[in-house]
Parts: sequence; C-alpha cells; structure tokens
Amino acid sequence: MDRADLKSWLSFVLALFGIYIVDQSIKEIFLAGWRWESECITLSLVYNKGVAFSMFAFLGPYLKWIQIALLAAVLGYIIHGKHMREYALPLGILFGAAISNIADRFMHGGVVDYVHWHCGFDFAIFNFADVMIDFAVVWMVADHLFFRKDLRKNQ
Repeated sequence: MDRADLKSWLSFVLALFGIYIVDQSIKEIFLAGWRWESECITLSLVYNKGVAFSMFAFLGPYLKWIQIALLAAVLGYIIHGKHMREYALPLGILFGAAISNIADRFMHGGVVDYVHWHCGFDFAIFNFADVMIDFAVVWMVADHLFFRKDLRKNQ
C-alpha cells in the first residue's frame, strides 16, 4: 500500500467514524425524549422499520442483514475497482451514515428518524444520516459527471 492509498483509507475511516458519531449523538437527543414542533417542521422520534418511505418494512429483521450484505458488496466493488483514491471522503461519509442507520436496526429495532417536513406538503421523515447519504451520492455523481471527465481528457 503506497502513501496515497494510506491517505485515502485514513480519510475514509475518519469520515466514517465522524459521521457515525455525529449521527448517533443527534439520535440520542431524540431517544432521550426531546421534541420540537413548528408550522413547517416537527422534530420528534419515529422508528422506521423499512428503508426510504418505509419501503421493504415487510422484510422485518432480515432487512438489516440484507443491508449489511449490500454494504459489503459495495465495499468489495470499491476496493476491487480501486475507487477509494477517487472518492475516499464521500465514501466514508456514505458508509458512516449507512452503518449508523444499520446499527439503529440492531439497537432499536428500526432506524431512528426525527425530521418531518410538513410545510406545503408532507415529506418523508428522515435523519442526519439520510441527509449525509444523499450528500455523498450527489458529491460522487457530480464529481464523476463534471470533473472526472475533464481529468480523463487531459491524460
């Protein structure tokens, strides 16, 4: 493993643990009973037994194992395809958030969600980890579409 690979893995691991710790810390506030409501946003504890929009809730306890298998497959793909150098930070963010949500399934029987937008329209209830997953995916897609193309042309 060369210096660039080591730096990539360090970025990945630090981002993963950072996001995990921040997300679990926020969730602890809601697990302790904190709640807040306004005309547009309600912040209160909800357990999501499925994934986005409660899809696949019917899988019950198997869902967490399926998610672990998917995460392991994605990690294998990333390592095999040598994508860690290109996307270490957003991948660390994505994996930290995903692992935090999966940990909720083991610790609480469902993902701890708490943000409910209801101003003008009802939106899905979500959490910090969900936002970080979306952020990481948008980062990687934007980077691939708008910046990596330019790098390949210059080679």
